[in-house]
Amino acid sequence: MARSFAQLARKAEKTKASILVEKEPLEAPPLDIHTLGDVALRKAATRISKVDDTIRELARDMLRSMYTAKGIGLAAPQVGIQKQLLVIDIDHETPTTPPLVLINPEIISSSASVETYEEGCLSIPGVYLDVVRPASIKISFRDEMGRPKKMNADGLIGRVIQHEMDHLQGVLFVDRVTDQDGLNKELGEHGFETKDVCSI
Repeated sequence: MARSFAQLARKAEKTKASILVEKEPLEAPPLDIHTLGDVALRKAATRISKVDDTIRELARDMLRSMYTAKGIGLAAPQVGIQKQLLVIDIDHETPTTPPLVLINPEIISSSASVETYEEGCLSIPGVYLDVVRPASIKISFRDEMGRPKKMNADGLIGRVIQHEMDHLQGVLFVDRVTDQDGLNKELGEHGFETKDVCSI
């Protein structure tokens, strides 16, 4: 595993893909993840005007914290930083698969068809509920080097992107849950309060 990681690091250096960390949990992650009820989660994030080493190091710290929490996506507002930055990795099992870093992401278009799927969130640990979202989206963003990109996303990756992009607007997945009884039950069982949900 160490050798394959080192090989990927050399490849990343050649291609200038610079966001690379080991996918292992740490005893002490660099960033604390805020939970439902914290006002930091309800603030809109600001666009990043310059993609530099500070932003790349933040992305690395977010990844380290995400892997430690065993999540597949994390938005900067979840760690109390109001910047439009997301990190996503739906393949924890493969150390050589690079994570996705999205800076200033915007949805260009979304499908008319929708899908219902169970979601969870590192900011609301233990709570899992169904959410309806567009089945596919097209987004624009900047990568970790500041290069403009576009991509189409559906399935799990499309859902994770939409979920994490909500965080940039101060929206949590529980705000989109329509099953009120199920929501109240899940929140109560995990020590959260329904008053902290902002239904949309």
